[in-house]
Amino acid sequence: QVQLVESGGGLVQAGGSLRLSCAASGRTFSSYNMGWFRQAPGKEREFVSAITTRAGNAYYAYYADSVKGRFTISRDNAKNTVYLQMNSLKPEDTAVYYCAASRRTAYSDYLSYGVWGQGTQVTVSS
Repeated sequence: QVQLVESGGGLVQAGGSLRLSCAASGRTFSSYNMGWFRQAPGKEREFVSAITTRAGNAYYAYYADSVKGRFTISRDNAKNTVYLQMNSLKPEDTAVYYCAASRRTAYSDYLSYGVWGQGTQVTVSS
């Protein structure tokens, strides 16, 4: 199975942008649906976004309502990497962001994901 390593987190002012990357090891990356979750202190892990494996000529992306229109998920199977472009960041986006891989289709359910990265901290100052 794949192993995942996130990068790209940091400190940014409200309204700013960050791009998170999640690099996967192994040759089976393209067969996994990929997701991003986040966890703020004292809160449960929550779904942020997911992108499917290739279906015909398309990938399908899903977003939590709280990030829709601000975040964009993408993947590059040739680089074994999934990205999360985060724009118009808000202080409430502050959390540890986790990348995860799944072969199941319940994209927003963290229990569907069997492989997780170590997380990367995103802090948005007001």
